[in-house]
Amino acid sequence: MDAAQLENDDEFTMVLELLETDPLFEKKKKVLQDVGLDPESSVRVESFSTAQQMKDVLDVLVKRARIINFNEVELYFGGDVINLGDCISPRNELEALHSVLRVVDKSLFGESYKINDMKEKLKEEIINRINGFGKIYTEQTKIIGDFSCGKEKDLLDWGVTNGVKSKLDIAYVEGAGRGAIARENLKVGDNALEVPVSLIISGDLLNESDMFPVLENICGISEETMLLLWSMKEKYNKKSKFNLYFDTLPEKFNTGLSFGIGALMALDGTLLLEEIVQATEHLRKQYDELFPTLSERNPEVFPPELYTWENFLWACELWYSNSMKLIFPDGKLRTCLIPIAGFLNHSTCPHIMHYGRIDATTNSLKFPLSRPCYSGEQCYLSYGHFSTSHLLIFYGFIPRGDNPYNIIPLDIDVAGDEESEFVARPSEWSSHMVRGTWLSKNHNIFHYGLPTPLLDHLRGARNLASPSKTLTREHLETDIDVLRDLRSTFEGMMDGLQDENPDDGESASWDVKLAIEFKNCQRRIISSIITSSDAGCELLQSELRKYTAV
Repeated sequence: MDAAQLENDDEFTMVLELLETDPLFEKKKKVLQDVGLDPESSVRVESFSTAQQMKDVLDVLVKRARIINFNEVELYFGGDVINLGDCISPRNELEALHSVLRVVDKSLFGESYKINDMKEKLKEEIINRINGFGKIYTEQTKIIGDFSCGKEKDLLDWGVTNGVKSKLDIAYVEGAGRGAIARENLKVGDNALEVPVSLIISGDLLNESDMFPVLENICGISEETMLLLWSMKEKYNKKSKFNLYFDTLPEKFNTGLSFGIGALMALDGTLLLEEIVQATEHLRKQYDELFPTLSERNPEVFPPELYTWENFLWACELWYSNSMKLIFPDGKLRTCLIPIAGFLNHSTCPHIMHYGRIDATTNSLKFPLSRPCYSGEQCYLSYGHFSTSHLLIFYGFIPRGDNPYNIIPLDIDVAGDEESEFVARPSEWSSHMVRGTWLSKNHNIFHYGLPTPLLDHLRGARNLASPSKTLTREHLETDIDVLRDLRSTFEGMMDGLQDENPDDGESASWDVKLAIEFKNCQRRIISSIITSSDAGCELLQSELRKYTAV
């Protein structure tokens, strides 16, 4: 358990524990050891520490917290000494700083004045780091038009009347559509929004619905599907408690699930094309299993004019793009729609990161800030650490800036070819991937800006006698072969991404524009792999020439 423990009146220790229940425990433990950190060690803080000593203590704690808070993608790409020297991703950095802050906050009261004073200084320094980090990602928000009236204002007023507490306004923002704008300067820990459970759309509403007696008898139907069908009808119910909420929803969500033929053709050569086709085929199959049978058997409950394929797809996009998974006081995890909260847009460096649990004391859902949000600034939420393809398919946008989770999965046989004399050693990773090499801080020999697990796997496939990264002729020549093979593979991928029609420009439809933007993102990643492979080969050949010169 993370904790701060009192040793005596002049010092205390802080512990950031790597839990054995962590699915990535063994991998994280190895990384901690690789960077010289004991997986079970604590950090001692003395009350007479200088400002520099306190900074050094925090640096060690944050470095440890980064590793402990790795998700799988961050661990795959960031698990080497050089990359760990700084921020791995905005999400990871904020999580790391807040982990250290929680350890200090958990300290027992009633300790000596010296110790308490030191803890307050530590808290102040951590908050300063969070504030400074947040400023790096602060964006200028350009509001379009007046937001003091309209459907969005009506919804917000309805929410406040029914118990919502909000420090946000809804506005049209340039480049983002609708967004949530801070009314005042908000600091770390402030609740930007609080929504009572009574206004949350969850499975509890199904019990009050006339369709529940019919749906509960359908074998295998999920609560999420029931809610989807409920929302298709509730959208047109002018007497609904949530009428104002449904009025603010768009007629079309414009996600990847609604891509037309032109956009799909523009995606030729990408994995995204197959993902969209599979997703829409799955939804169509789900719809066909329910309709027209439900409407034929229960026309009053499921009017055929409401339960069309187009309306079903609209409801799917609604729940994919706006729903949140919440843990209720009874411990159950439920998929819900939260009026007003749906206006919070996503960012790779969000203000709000933790919002998935109902507060049992207030019986409400709170949205506390993980970094400051200033008056007039758009307040961002984390939808999760998703790839750009996932965000495009289910949310309908490509995030601004670098998305550290924008990966290209690789189809590599991690078990090796049993018929080959070169069989890879067992890999710690069951799958492999790449992303833009510009995100890596380590472009030295044996790294090249590429993920270490992938390189180690490819080296192992060549039956390299020693896995150590030493400057021997064998290791250098093996890496040249690895990089040349990678270059060849990604050149083929680049060739598969055909150029778009020059006419597909500003006049193109929304979906074609998104498809082209996504394809350009893919090209940039693939190009970076090719460039890094070439640069790596030059490094290796330069090193090999030293052997020739001897």
